[in-house]
Amino acid sequence: MRFVQTEERVMLQDTLRRFFADASGDVWADLAELGVIGALFSEDHGGFGGHGFDLAVVFEELGRADLSLPLIDNALVPGRLMLAAGGDVETLIAGTERLAFAHAETAARYDLNWVETRVEGNTLSGEKTVVVGAEEANALIVSARHSGKASDEVGIGLWRVEKDAPGLTLHGYHLAQGGRAAEVTLSNTPGSLLMHDAYTAIADANAAGTLALAAETLGAMEASLDMTREYLGTRKQFGRPIGSFQALAHRLVDLMVEMEQARSAVILGAAHLSDPAQERDRVLAATKNILGRAGRLVAEDTIQMHGGIGMTEEYALGRFAKRIIMADHRFGDMDHHMERFIALSA
Repeated sequence: MRFVQTEERVMLQDTLRRFFADASGDVWADLAELGVIGALFSEDHGGFGGHGFDLAVVFEELGRADLSLPLIDNALVPGRLMLAAGGDVETLIAGTERLAFAHAETAARYDLNWVETRVEGNTLSGEKTVVVGAEEANALIVSARHSGKASDEVGIGLWRVEKDAPGLTLHGYHLAQGGRAAEVTLSNTPGSLLMHDAYTAIADANAAGTLALAAETLGAMEASLDMTREYLGTRKQFGRPIGSFQALAHRLVDLMVEMEQARSAVILGAAHLSDPAQERDRVLAATKNILGRAGRLVAEDTIQMHGGIGMTEEYALGRFAKRIIMADHRFGDMDHHMERFIALSA
């Protein structure tokens, strides 16, 4: 089957590629002005997209561009949570507000239902880890438990916590793949209740984030292979381009096959994003597993075929490789998703 994008998505892709080629200044505001953030949400909610393929187009181009922009963490995931809670995303689409979702905890690993942060009345106490984009956000959406034990799916709610709320502490740091995250501590911190029973909403938002990250990883893989193909065609040894040597040519072809498998996995994931939860999660588990495996191979082999230059800070390939490798550890690594796929397929 041959997959062809709609005319609107091709136009969006072209717009993004041209924009990212010369992006500078306040990129977030420029994306909002172009309407790109609106592509993450449906027309019913003030956007013009919101489907799986819309997300795939936007984040694939973001991955190709080598930009550390927390669009998943400050717009897509919190926006889906706000809509599930009955709110709106007009300020997110306009770029006037950015939100960050504080959910992951140290003991949770990749379990969405593991929440130890507690709420009493409307004050929250607990710790959240690796909250990407927390420092740039205007407010946090924090998951906390109002009943049950740490591993229960029930008893999880969502609260909005303002950045200047008393008892809120952020410890920011740089991420290996670029961008910044923060460790968040809440100590009797006041918040506004958004949603009382939030597990399903969190799982839905996590699914959208998983697809977006897979598409972003695919874009980084494409850029890495483009750089490698160009390098093998220009770097000469023994008077001829090293890409003409059979061993390197075969390795490049193998990587291209892996990348096309990854592309098919992203397309499949995009097509199933709106499916019932079990089928959606089963397909996305396969997508994330394939991207993790293929991405690691592409990152390692493109660096090796470049030699020492591939590891230098000034050369973009090293940054792409970090981006690809570290993406496997967000929203569940390949081993986690292999186990999940088996369980959901049983």
